[in-house]
Amino acid sequence: MAKLSQYVAKQPDASGCIQYDAVENETWKILIQRQMPLVEQYACPEYIDALAKLDLPLDQIPQCAAVTERLIAKTGWKVAPVPALIDFKTFFDMLANKVFPAASFIRSRQELDYLQEPDIFHEIFGHTPLLSDPHFAEFTHSIGLLGQQADKSQYVWIARIYWFTVEFGLLNDKALGAGLISSFSELSYSVESDAAIRKPFDLIEVLRTPYRIDIHQPIYYVLESMEQLLELSKQDLFAAIEQARALGLHAPLYPVKAAS
Repeated sequence: MAKLSQYVAKQPDASGCIQYDAVENETWKILIQRQMPLVEQYACPEYIDALAKLDLPLDQIPQCAAVTERLIAKTGWKVAPVPALIDFKTFFDMLANKVFPAASFIRSRQELDYLQEPDIFHEIFGHTPLLSDPHFAEFTHSIGLLGQQADKSQYVWIARIYWFTVEFGLLNDKALGAGLISSFSELSYSVESDAAIRKPFDLIEVLRTPYRIDIHQPIYYVLESMEQLLELSKQDLFAAIEQARALGLHAPLYPVKAAS
């Protein structure tokens, strides 16, 4: 989370709003219009219902304050603009305070299909709708609290739980995670591709599974219900991390990059 981004964060004005230009708003419109048919086919019903209730604009980038107004009445969550990439400590602290960090820029037209770091489309369209779901919101809050209690050596293990649930989790036979919901190619791949491995969610297996952020995931873990996420948040996750650490990571199911 601490590496450099090629994008520059957009800064709010005196009123707290970010002034996006016509090209940026048109990019949002293109992204959301082409993603909706995929979402309707491959996203879990819980996400689709939450998205409808959030009522995001189709023709312009939403302001964090407007999204906050809708979320806070449902689960007490807020959304705040941040730079493209933040460190683990800042990230966990924000989640612990029920504030979701939203990278304030939107991708360029050259990277419509994929960019490595999160942008405002991924953050708002992918993440914020399900923060209106009480179980999902409480689980996300628990990740923040866990991160606040962790030492630095445990950050990557907590991030792995987050990765295989909030970012790339499946719920029954549909997509749940924001990394899937906001992806033009991986959303359908995660649900339909014969190349992908799908396994029932198992905490120790999740903790032992390495991942790369710049490829379609070779393996997805499938949750049975939102209640399962809430149950997960009540487990002794530090004990699970230590058990997984003792067992060691599985061999990766993807090519390993050579160190630069």
